[in-house]
Amino acid sequence: MGANNGKQYGSEGKGSSSISSDVSSSTDHTPTKAQRNAATSEDSDLSMRTLSTPSPALIFPPNSPGFQNGRGSSTSSSSVTGETVAMVHSPPPTRLTHPLIRLASKHQKEQANIDRLPDHSMIQIFSFLPTNQLCRCARVCRRWYNLAWDPRLWRTICLTGCSKVTCISLTREASIKLSPLHGKQISIRYLDMTDCFVLEDEGLHTIAAHCTQLTHLYLRRCVRITDEGLRYLMIYCTSIKELSVSDCRFVSDFGMREIAKLESHLRYLSIAHCGRITDVGIRYIAKYCSKLRYLNARGCEGITDHGVEYLAKNCTKLKSLDIGKCPLVSDTGLEFLALNCFNLKRLSLKSCESITGHGLQIVAANCFDLQMLNVQDCEVSVDALRFVKRHCKRCIIEHTNPAFF
Repeated sequence: MGANNGKQYGSEGKGSSSISSDVSSSTDHTPTKAQRNAATSEDSDLSMRTLSTPSPALIFPPNSPGFQNGRGSSTSSSSVTGETVAMVHSPPPTRLTHPLIRLASKHQKEQANIDRLPDHSMIQIFSFLPTNQLCRCARVCRRWYNLAWDPRLWRTICLTGCSKVTCISLTREASIKLSPLHGKQISIRYLDMTDCFVLEDEGLHTIAAHCTQLTHLYLRRCVRITDEGLRYLMIYCTSIKELSVSDCRFVSDFGMREIAKLESHLRYLSIAHCGRITDVGIRYIAKYCSKLRYLNARGCEGITDHGVEYLAKNCTKLKSLDIGKCPLVSDTGLEFLALNCFNLKRLSLKSCESITGHGLQIVAANCFDLQMLNVQDCEVSVDALRFVKRHCKRCIIEHTNPAFF
């Protein structure tokens, strides 16, 4: 994993402790053989009382979210001091009380119980940890470092709000090590880089080249991404199912042409507030991505009834659509939706100035499975809202009409 994930070689994780014992001897008498043996035995016992072993409880407190949450809850965090403290054990007996008792070897004394687990068991344990805790594990010792950066553990990464991350890639050392097995690639499937403001097209190119197995990619508010970055992405990552470029204001219809190359793989697309996208971009998506289930185009003011028509006639299995704040969409566009997208469950028309109650009645009469309808700030009558409620009994209506209860 590249340096951007914050990995670094840590120390061996072994604390240091020492216990000194002053054995005073008389200046007037020479110690007898029995006294010398007793002193030697006492020093030996004291030296075995403290074992410098890292404690897993210090890395993950018992109530740490890392033990309770799966890898997906990467937004959780815990306060870990990072300090390694030696564990003090009870002293062993001074004499062997049974002929079969043997003193533990030095290796066994210095090894914590968790370190006796085989590698495959450790990797299984690490697989339940979120991203931030896994990075902390990599700093415990060299063995944990190698296990924590096993490519199989890095399927899901959330870097939400990391304003200094520019890309994700393999270091040169890791590339050489993994190339025979993984072809210099990272097995990430899910990557959330929301609010990574400094991510640019070249960084997205690097990510795509190293993470070819991506299926879920979220680039919300990565404001420096352009159509060129999406072109790089489609060259390498051809299996993306969910993609968000919301608030990426430089993405235009040319970017939609690149995204359309995903074809039947694409199921979820968010282009909210991408003001440069028009009916032309929607037509690319509708023509090639026929299995699209979710589209968020809120705030794309260049979309008209023609764009909605392309979408409704080609993506007939659409389940969720948000075209709020699209002032050029009218009842005509709603009629195309109603006559083609019978599986529609969620529809947001918030602040669509051209929508009236007539268009809502057509939708309600054909889309019986509608479960959520947002008509806030729309000029619709109470009678139209009641009509929707009668025909779509499970529908939750979000509105701003004080006369409708």
